[in-house]
Amino acid sequence: MNRQTLIKAIVIGLVLQLIMVVSGHFIAPIKECFGIVGMLISLVAGVIYVRTTRGSWSDSLIGGALAGGICALIGIAVSCALGDVDAGVLVYGTLGSAVAGLIGGAVAKAVP
Repeated sequence: MNRQTLIKAIVIGLVLQLIMVVSGHFIAPIKECFGIVGMLISLVAGVIYVRTTRGSWSDSLIGGALAGGICALIGIAVSCALGDVDAGVLVYGTLGSAVAGLIGGAVAKAVP
């Protein structure tokens, strides 16, 4: 697994997650879309990892899941700290986002 590429994908995903979370804290309609938009951001993080690494299938799937899950975990933790979501979202939101990152990695690997 390429650690530098993974960090790059996580940082990009995290910046997008934080933009969404902070803006959603102040703008209610954005807050209503946290689940869908957050998972799309994690999917993009998975795609970024695979497109910049070009590793094996297992590396692509694991890296995509890690990139999507880690950026979401931190974003959700910030959202919890702001009082916008319950702590339970940390578990299922992170798992769902890891799956989205995995899917993004799979699609990026499958499409040349």
